[in-house]
Amino acid sequence: MHDFRYVGEKLYCEQVAVESLVERFGTPLYIYSQHTLADHFQRLDQALAPLQHLICFAVKANSNAAIMRTLANLGSGFDVVSEGELRRVLAAGGDPAKCIFAGVGKTEREIGFALNQGIYCFNVESEPELARIDRVAGHLKKVAPVAVRVNPNVDARTHAKITTGTYQNKFGIALEQVEAVYARASKLKHLRLTGLQMHIGSQLTEGKPFQVAVKKVLPVLQQLASKYPLEFFSIGGGMGIIYQAALESGSPGWWKQPQAKRILTPARYAALLVPLLANLKLRILVEPGRFIVGNAGILVTRVEYVKRTGAKNFESVDAAMNDLIRPAFYDSYHEIVPIRRNGSRALVPSDVVGPICESGDFFAKDRPLPKVGEGDYLALLSAGAYGFVMASNYNSRAFAAEALVNGNKAALVRERQALQQLWQGEKIPPWLQ
Repeated sequence: MHDFRYVGEKLYCEQVAVESLVERFGTPLYIYSQHTLADHFQRLDQALAPLQHLICFAVKANSNAAIMRTLANLGSGFDVVSEGELRRVLAAGGDPAKCIFAGVGKTEREIGFALNQGIYCFNVESEPELARIDRVAGHLKKVAPVAVRVNPNVDARTHAKITTGTYQNKFGIALEQVEAVYARASKLKHLRLTGLQMHIGSQLTEGKPFQVAVKKVLPVLQQLASKYPLEFFSIGGGMGIIYQAALESGSPGWWKQPQAKRILTPARYAALLVPLLANLKLRILVEPGRFIVGNAGILVTRVEYVKRTGAKNFESVDAAMNDLIRPAFYDSYHEIVPIRRNGSRALVPSDVVGPICESGDFFAKDRPLPKVGEGDYLALLSAGAYGFVMASNYNSRAFAAEALVNGNKAALVRERQALQQLWQGEKIPPWLQ
């Protein structure tokens, strides 16, 4: 469920008309609903209440300071994959003692910084990384908390670019090797073995892969827990969201409708996993990103031109693949709706395209959409996760602005980038003066 819906002919975020935000802040504009963020976090938190648990929001999904402050205020931990993400968490008021540091390429600098901040744990991807963390911790006269990321070789049945739990992926250590790795790691005097971690992929819309992976890992986990003083088991993230019929899913009472039975809700997720985990006597960590923030955000864009050819209807907008790359990169679907309905039910098969000089710069192809004209505005729904965080300055385009809505209040939480900032860090060498 989310807080974007039509009130009369206008699209609203909570109690604020999207149109009014466009008038204040311009486009392209990301808009986030604070209530949706809190609601999704709390639903998952309540579903996992039978377990001693910690939700660590995956910063990679959305790293805006206002988003992270909202979640930190709710008691969230954070899953980071770089020094930059950890520094963002700290700047937003997050607790480093609730942070886990993941990623396959941690540098010595990043490891040292994280150790000095007192993070909860490193999720370790390889034996060379264990050796590096041990060495850095030794130099700092510290003992580093570590958990090995186990690869259970379970196909998550998601997009190939976001599956992470098979032996064809770069992540983790094979399940069959984990016990031997822990035995060797236990001899490194600057490491403390505190847990075991897994993560099989992103945008999973059914619970079976989670259940299969946990069942597969549990025997190894229990063996490890009998030998080492483990504190936690992290089952990763990956809960999927609605991208199609996303606006319908925001309507009151939607969770009771027949189509909701197809969606992996926190309650269904917990019903599958809590019985498997309840008797472990370990803290359970989860690392959701998309589920928390995906449906909490939209990207609003202005229609600049409508071009009709013999074969196509093109709607050229002011947002582009540099603002939201998911359709170009993953062939992802985002529902597209006008921020003001005109009353007509006529739909026109349309390509919604951006101004970048790439054929891949599109948001929809041959999508039946309401007829629009120059100066109209469209909202791309479910854009809260992997939207702005994956933006670039390709074609020397400035980053979009971001706004947060809380009830009837709204604030700009990232200013639109000024064009002159694009080249501020560049220098012309003396021989070109």
